[in-house]
Amino acid sequence: MKEKTMKRLFLLPALLLALTLGANAQTLQDLPRPQTSAPVSSEAIQEGNWLVGADIGNIGHNFKSETFNFDVSPRAGYFISDNAAIGASAQLGLSIYDGGESWRYGLTPFIRYYFPEGASATNRWFGEAVIGLAGSSEEDSDGDAILSRVYGVRAGYAHFVASNVALEGTLNLIRSSANVDIDDAAQTGLSLAVGLQIYLPGRNN
Repeated sequence: MKEKTMKRLFLLPALLLALTLGANAQTLQDLPRPQTSAPVSSEAIQEGNWLVGADIGNIGHNFKSETFNFDVSPRAGYFISDNAAIGASAQLGLSIYDGGESWRYGLTPFIRYYFPEGASATNRWFGEAVIGLAGSSEEDSDGDAILSRVYGVRAGYAHFVASNVALEGTLNLIRSSANVDIDDAAQTGLSLAVGLQIYLPGRNN
């Protein structure tokens, strides 16, 4: 009799533990998973909508020259037709080095086109052309605040994490002579950048 009673006493906690774990497992399964992608809505890139966001690139520190670089490009655009947008991007950059600092600035209008070819449920390829003005300044430099033409092209990939929000990566080929650090010599630069873009519906959409 005692043995049966002891077995029941041991089985009761085990049964309660199993029921608790099962209930917790069911609760975890019912929790929503973090959203990492969403179907690309054609409504996001249709005529009349707005595009706002920013690109970040050239972030890093050179240990040999003790130079820190940071660039950010906020932007806004308007869809003049389905898949095609025009707008402008501000170019803001900073270099900090031993003995001083240098600022980069500019305004570059752009035109962007999202290619229907190669589109998937959550991704889009796009191309972009830019042209504008940019300048740079160097502390205690005779060539302070020099303005120069900027022009180039970008190839990009947008991954939609929501129906109106996309993470982007771009490969940029930009030509400029705005950087006084290189003695105003015209330079062609190839760079990578990442960004976040938000697609806002227009008044009629």
